[in-house]
Amino acid sequence: MAETDGQTLELRGLGLGLAQPASSTDNDLVREFIAGNEAAFTELVTKYKDALTNYLNVMVGDYDIAVDLCQETFIRVYKNISRYSNIYQFSTWIYRIATNLAIDEMRYRRRRGQVFYRNVWGKNSPKDEEGPEFEISDVRAGPGDEVLRKESERVLSEAIRSLPEKYRTAFILKEIQELPYESIAKVLNCSSGTIKSRLHRARELLQRKLEHYI
Repeated sequence: MAETDGQTLELRGLGLGLAQPASSTDNDLVREFIAGNEAAFTELVTKYKDALTNYLNVMVGDYDIAVDLCQETFIRVYKNISRYSNIYQFSTWIYRIATNLAIDEMRYRRRRGQVFYRNVWGKNSPKDEEGPEFEISDVRAGPGDEVLRKESERVLSEAIRSLPEKYRTAFILKEIQELPYESIAKVLNCSSGTIKSRLHRARELLQRKLEHYI
C-alpha cells in the first residue's frame, strides 16, 4: 500500500464492467464469421460490447460518444476481419482499434477546445497487486455522504483524465479494465517494461494531483 502524508490512497473500482480475457473460442468465432456465419460475429459483439463501451467512456468522458465509438470499433472489425492475425488475441486487436478511435476523438476535441468529464468511480475495485492503491478518504457520516461521494468521483475522474495521454491510457487499461501487462503492451505497441514505467509515473502524478484532497 502506498502512503502519502501518512494516509493511504486507494483506487476504488470505477463502476465499470471489466474486460473479459480473450478465450480460445474467439479465434474459432472469427473463423466461423469469415466462413459466412453471421451469428459468430454477433457473439463476439455480445462478449465485448459492454467492456469496450465502459472503457471508451472512461477514455473520452461521455457515454453517448463512447457508444458511438464502440459501434465504430465493431464496424471496423466487421470490415477488416480478414486482416486479423491470430498471432495476437482477438481482445488485443479490438482494444487497439478502440484505443486508436478514443485517442483520435480526444485529439479532435482538444483541437475544438472541448473537454468532458464523467463520474467513473464506484464500487468493487479492480486492484493491481504490483502497485499502490489509491483512495480519496471520506470519513464523514450523515446526509451529505452522497454529495461527498459524488464530489470524490468527480475529483478522481478529472485527475485520471488530466494525465498525459500515454499514462492515462496505460492506467485505464490496467487499473480499470484489468488487462495483463502483455496485452496492454500489444494494444499500445510497446514493451511490458514501458507499460510498467508508465503506470508508475501515472500513480506518481495522481498522488500529486490528489494530495490536497487527502
